[in-house]
Amino acid sequence: MNYKIDKTEQYVLISLDETTFGSEIAPSFEKLVVQLYREGFTNMVVDFTKITDVDNDGLSLIRKITRVCRAEQGLFVICTKEDDVIDEIDSEKIPELIILPTVDEGIDAVFMNDLENDFREEKDDEFDLGEENGFQEEKY
Repeated sequence: MNYKIDKTEQYVLISLDETTFGSEIAPSFEKLVVQLYREGFTNMVVDFTKITDVDNDGLSLIRKITRVCRAEQGLFVICTKEDDVIDEIDSEKIPELIILPTVDEGIDAVFMNDLENDFREEKDDEFDLGEENGFQEEKY
């Protein structure tokens, strides 16, 4: 498998230099992802620019990686403009998989996801219905 990898604090970018994402590279790609996950990366942006075909093994791996990343509040983002590849992946209806046209948009999605996760984790102590004034949260 031919690829280039760029690691940052928030995400890892994997640029594939392959035309098919499937049975021939799936084991190597899975091994790479496991290694990255063990290093603490749960946000993965994959540049599929050169990919023109995805087979069943590739689709199965995409499903698995997406599930693992989302379990840790991360994102698995595929970046491609190739309509056939997008249609093939979309046909699998993989929950919470993000497909975007450019790597820059993929990186932006990671930062937005991190912000959303930060907001979800914070307790909203500032908003008070005024229970002392007769308002009860259960009613709303």
